[in-house]
Amino acid sequence: MSTDLGESAVRPAPDQVNQDIADYVLNYKIDSELAWETARLCLIDTIGCGLEGLRFEECRRLLGPVVEGTVVPNGTKVPGTNYQLDPIRGAFNIGTIIRWLDFNDCFLAAECMLHGGHPSDNLGAILAVADHLARTGKPLTVKDILEGMIKAHEIQGGLALLNSFNRVGLDHVVLVKVASTAVVSKLLGLTREQTVDAISQAWVDGQSLRTYRHAPNTGSRKSWAAGDACSRAVNLALLVKKGEKGLPSVLTAKTWGFYDVLFKGKPFEFQRPYGSYVMENVLFKISYPAEFHAQTAVEAAHTVHDKLKALGKTSDDIKSVRIRTQEAAKRIIDKQGPLDNFADRDHAINYMVAYPLIYGKLNSESYTDKAAADPRIDVLRAKMYCVEDKRFSVDYHDPEKRSIGNALLVELN
Repeated sequence: MSTDLGESAVRPAPDQVNQDIADYVLNYKIDSELAWETARLCLIDTIGCGLEGLRFEECRRLLGPVVEGTVVPNGTKVPGTNYQLDPIRGAFNIGTIIRWLDFNDCFLAAECMLHGGHPSDNLGAILAVADHLARTGKPLTVKDILEGMIKAHEIQGGLALLNSFNRVGLDHVVLVKVASTAVVSKLLGLTREQTVDAISQAWVDGQSLRTYRHAPNTGSRKSWAAGDACSRAVNLALLVKKGEKGLPSVLTAKTWGFYDVLFKGKPFEFQRPYGSYVMENVLFKISYPAEFHAQTAVEAAHTVHDKLKALGKTSDDIKSVRIRTQEAAKRIIDKQGPLDNFADRDHAINYMVAYPLIYGKLNSESYTDKAAADPRIDVLRAKMYCVEDKRFSVDYHDPEKRSIGNALLVELN
């Protein structure tokens, strides 16, 4: 007869990954002028993205309080609106407008098999909590916001550098949730122990699947997923502030931990200690509100449009278009067949190439149902095909280059 003594109830020391994040957030002194200046530009850019997102009804209808008409005393103001909300709902609102148009910053990493995400998504949580705190106590400075941004960028990007969450079917907004939870914990005055606890709660919280970013299920949830992650982060940090405890081995627990359940048993790998690397190397979408892997393809399409015009020809004269691209773009945004909504279109490389070939432009309005109704777009899309250029894929992963190469070969009738 065997004897089963059961599982040990002795609580282990907290996972080192979470301790490292907490120590970085609470103690690291930022001395990089490049990081501070980039953070300033990123703040301006991100707020601009949010205000632009408010132009679209699909975005606006998701905003506001849960109960219509509610105004929260000392609540969070949502830029560009009259809403004053609790910081949890405020984080959702701000995070949603920031992310709506897929125009805010990007960081390339292993997770950039889609991408390392959009680290400025974390501003949804940071601004919501900071604005709320400023109405109830000592006002925070803009430097406090910039510090929070630099550290949230670093946590999200640092976790993404060598760990691809999308490879196991998880959306990268898990990193928004973790980074925002850590930074918001500091803003709220949590202790080191509480900060570690809050971070552990973010890992166990149940993570978003990538389903809404991929055909045939691409939908607008991808535009509010970061807002949802921001709101979850604020909620978890506030719960811990009220006394909720953490889960010390949330990552490493056998059978039940994050690694075993969601990461195929593999522990996270890290390229470098936390500092200010990510903010120093973040990429801005200067030209087009488009999925980052297609940016240079859109640029090439503009060039082709102008050359066709100089020849007295139009997109109607195109016989075929070969798009040479990186492996990530081919796997993520190479879509055939009908595109159901704006979220489908801004993540379809052949749509993002076809539109400027026809019109000589690509902007936020280019993805609307009205714009997509032009039959020439789908006719031209049907003439396109993608191939991987191995050199582009290598340069894409090279940390010294981090390029997003694309090339078009256009054959005329």
